[in-house]
Amino acid sequence: MVDWSVYLVTQGSRSRDRTTPEVVRAAVDGGVGVVQLREKDLSARRRYELGREVRRITREADVPLIVNDRVDLAQALSADGVHLGDDDLPVSVARDILGADAVIGRSVSFVDDARAAEEAGADYLGVGAIYATGSKDDIPDDEYTVGPERVAAIADAVSIPIVGIGGVTPDTAAPVVAAGADGVAVITAITDADDPEAATQDLHEVVQEARQ
Repeated sequence: MVDWSVYLVTQGSRSRDRTTPEVVRAAVDGGVGVVQLREKDLSARRRYELGREVRRITREADVPLIVNDRVDLAQALSADGVHLGDDDLPVSVARDILGADAVIGRSVSFVDDARAAEEAGADYLGVGAIYATGSKDDIPDDEYTVGPERVAAIADAVSIPIVGIGGVTPDTAAPVVAAGADGVAVITAITDADDPEAATQDLHEVVQEARQ
């Protein structure tokens, strides 16, 4: 059973002077439920090498490791699954490659896309960007954000877990969960925090309180 409460998406370029494995270990110690290896600015080889270190940490902690975009890298790392966007392989193709037990996620922003992803066999949805975010250059301002209202609409439309992503912090996570998200996915709220372990704990507490 996956704990979707706090989902870390790694990005070394947004981790101050800390390495991604250091951030992942701190997040694991703080109770993170899922780790996604992102690192879009690295070569495939470097992502693989880094992924091997992260895989050891997540395996020891029994925390699922998801790979962003790359089905081949997920397979090479024996990761638990892959997270796919609009420009990546279809969910059905990823399922054929990775098998029935793989955890396959899909990024969506609209209700129709959420329904289509579920019908295609996605195991969970990353819904966003919830708020304006600095980690995606193609989401420049609030005009393109989803907000808790659409989270609620998507939660009503599908039966698979959803996590809200994009500009989420401990101060803004509660409305996302209250709207129906099973958890929140973050980058800088953990990677750029003064204390990534404490930041993970704070997010977890906010999510649990919002569920009440």
